[in-house]
Amino acid sequence: MTPTDDDVALEAALDPLVLALDIGSTATRGGVHDASGRRVHGLQHKVPHAFTVAPDGTSVIDPDQVTAEVGQVLDAVTGDPRLGTRIAGVAMDTFAASLIAVDAAGRALTGCLTYADSRSAGEVAALRAELDEHALQQRTGTRLHTSYHAPRLRWLAATQPRVVAEAAAWWSLGEYVLNRLIGRPLAGTSTVAWTGLLDRRTGELDAELLAAAGVRREQFSAPGETPSAASAGRPALARAVWFPVITDGFASNVGAGATDATVLTAATATSGALRVLLDGPADPLPFGLWNYRVDASRTLLGGAINDVGRAVSWAQNTLRLSPEPAALLAAPPSDATPLVLPYLTGERAPGWVGSARAVFGGVSAAADGDSLFRGLVEGVAMTYARVADELRPAAPRVVEVAAAGRVSNDQPDWLQILADVLGRPVTHVTRRRATQRGTALLALDVLAPDAVRAPRATGTTYEPRTERLGYYAERRARFAELYDALVRDGQGGAGRT
Repeated sequence: MTPTDDDVALEAALDPLVLALDIGSTATRGGVHDASGRRVHGLQHKVPHAFTVAPDGTSVIDPDQVTAEVGQVLDAVTGDPRLGTRIAGVAMDTFAASLIAVDAAGRALTGCLTYADSRSAGEVAALRAELDEHALQQRTGTRLHTSYHAPRLRWLAATQPRVVAEAAAWWSLGEYVLNRLIGRPLAGTSTVAWTGLLDRRTGELDAELLAAAGVRREQFSAPGETPSAASAGRPALARAVWFPVITDGFASNVGAGATDATVLTAATATSGALRVLLDGPADPLPFGLWNYRVDASRTLLGGAINDVGRAVSWAQNTLRLSPEPAALLAAPPSDATPLVLPYLTGERAPGWVGSARAVFGGVSAAADGDSLFRGLVEGVAMTYARVADELRPAAPRVVEVAAAGRVSNDQPDWLQILADVLGRPVTHVTRRRATQRGTALLALDVLAPDAVRAPRATGTTYEPRTERLGYYAERRARFAELYDALVRDGQGGAGRT
């Protein structure tokens, strides 16, 4: 009998157990899962955190703070004496594209630059003038952008030359945490791919980009998938192996049940993405998308969106909203709703303008907080649609859109807007912590490949409403016009409203 995707009591959990750690944009989380992929009841813990941000594009977090948070999670979930040594593996995912300079002793020389740090926008422009970005993207699967390593390394060389001279290695946040915990900076293929430096076909670092960034191949961890035996000083982990750190995007797809080319995942957390898992590289690769190598045989095709949950949280904290936002999102569309380009921290796919900022258009004296919020949510949906347009020819086998993440769970009515804008059904994956579940499932593919997995939990499938398709088609055309005028042609539109 196939187990259901509910929490399971420790006494009923199927061995082997896996401890999955998820370092996201808003918290460090962790929990024990059984061989079917179910969370073990009571053995979950969360430590909130936030990025340090500034108007100049700064977006960083202290890597030692995060390491301490992981320690708190490990202590909280492994302290139950009933666990014994049933945990067979520890797996970790982190938000992608993080960057830390470390010295020869593995000490951090910089804070952890996050994917949202846009201070290297000038270096992006310079690299685009020096390199053939189309050829580069076909090799690495990535564009030149502030969320990738090459421009950030150039920016650090210009602004912190002493740090760059002292740097023995360049690690992701997960590598740093693992080195502190077990003395080894284990990096999965997806983690290295999200640097923007990895050839998606060969699995080797790109020589031209390394030279342009002024760094050496040996300063980066070799990608791998093989777990390693190590001690973290906790009795419950005495027999556990540790897996190389992977990216949350890869884990999120697996956790949402999108494990082949027929399911397109709409990730709806602090940031968002549309992604589909392929056998081999996408060829050719649409210029607005990325295609990351995630293991020896598979790649992930899609596009990322910086501001999804971040945009919703900004609206909730800044605007005077009605007590019932669900009613606002469930209401029919209105021509009086402002048109919003929701780029609070810059654009990634499909335009890749890292310096872009939010634009509110068509705001009249009659506009209130609710109408601005509705416009913001519609704008977020239209950013997904822009990515979907580029994905369609490259992933023709897609038959389902699966939406997972905090925003979909907290504001499920927004999925009707997303379905109406995309013009295709959207299924709500209701299981919370889908990313953490995916991390556990990937480890279980190694530790317990024959165990029967619990199916993902799903809720409503939102069908597009035909009477709204024309409205959103017109809105999308106006969105494109505003984008072209204020973002693409102005390369950012900062300060414009």
